[in-house]
Amino acid sequence: MEPKKLFEEIVKRDISDLHLCVGLPPMMRQASSIEPMENTALTEEGIKALLLEIMPEERLLCLEAGEEVDIGITIGGLARFRINIYKDRKGLCAAFRLVPQRIKPLASLGLPAAVRKACEMQRGLVLVTGPTGSGKSTTLASIINKINLERSAHIITLEDPIEYLHEHKRCIINQREVGSDTVSFSTGLRAALREDPDIILVGEMRDLDTISNAVTAAETGHLVFATLHTRNAAQSVSRVIDVFPAEQQSQIRVQFAEAAALVVSQTLVPSRDGSCRHLATEVMVNNTAIKNLIRENKTFQIKNIIESGGKEGMQTMDQSLRFLMESNKIDQRTARKYAFEKHYFA
Repeated sequence: MEPKKLFEEIVKRDISDLHLCVGLPPMMRQASSIEPMENTALTEEGIKALLLEIMPEERLLCLEAGEEVDIGITIGGLARFRINIYKDRKGLCAAFRLVPQRIKPLASLGLPAAVRKACEMQRGLVLVTGPTGSGKSTTLASIINKINLERSAHIITLEDPIEYLHEHKRCIINQREVGSDTVSFSTGLRAALREDPDIILVGEMRDLDTISNAVTAAETGHLVFATLHTRNAAQSVSRVIDVFPAEQQSQIRVQFAEAAALVVSQTLVPSRDGSCRHLATEVMVNNTAIKNLIRENKTFQIKNIIESGGKEGMQTMDQSLRFLMESNKIDQRTARKYAFEKHYFA
């Protein structure tokens, strides 16, 4: 398949991901299943030729040094893609993630009201967590877009790579890509504090320096959005604390308890008929009770506060799955598969 026709087909079918592997035809992900787009198996030469049509050759040379390549590009005016190029035992591979050119309105994502209120916050750390492909980037892009439409502020984003493109509207938005515009998340975050930001978005908190700088930025009066690859609120809190050396953990518990504002953990689950996916979310609003649990290193009790915190907009992932099941959007088997307390869905 010609590259132009391949990408036209991706956009036409609203495919979320495309995979190119030696020995397989182009494989597409729709909803929760992966299927071939055609019957012809790809060769390494064919994959390389396709990639060279859409990106500079020097980026492919990085693969020779054993590196993976992460880029975000707009192809032929059709759509924007996040691309990861890597090698396996058979040769060259690539994973394409379709990034819609139009940012979805926040109200259309199915997020709880407590998450939508993040757009109104003036300071604090907001974590959006979940596994790869759970819609974290879409959630954050919609939040930033809503702020851009409704508030007057300076927003700095640090991304690897840049996915959704934002234009200056009511806000100044500076989007910086790790690797080309700044050396790393931690370096860009330190620099951001000298660039008069109101809001900072950190694409991923990967290491101690980045996490420490993000917490400090939130402590000093900025609104900071960041992502983690964690499945629920308690795990997210533990991940932040545990990255620090043991002798620093007491202090970071105190800092994080004050800096954190909201943790939303999300995942996408297949609908009853498999035609789409629905968003399930766990929401932790950092109230006085949760702050005390964080300070006292009792994160295992956070779930109990969330379960009983409905009036403050909180819910566990299992409560969200039950709501989707009772609304007839997903079936019991799917709810049980994604649940933490599976016996509740037996």
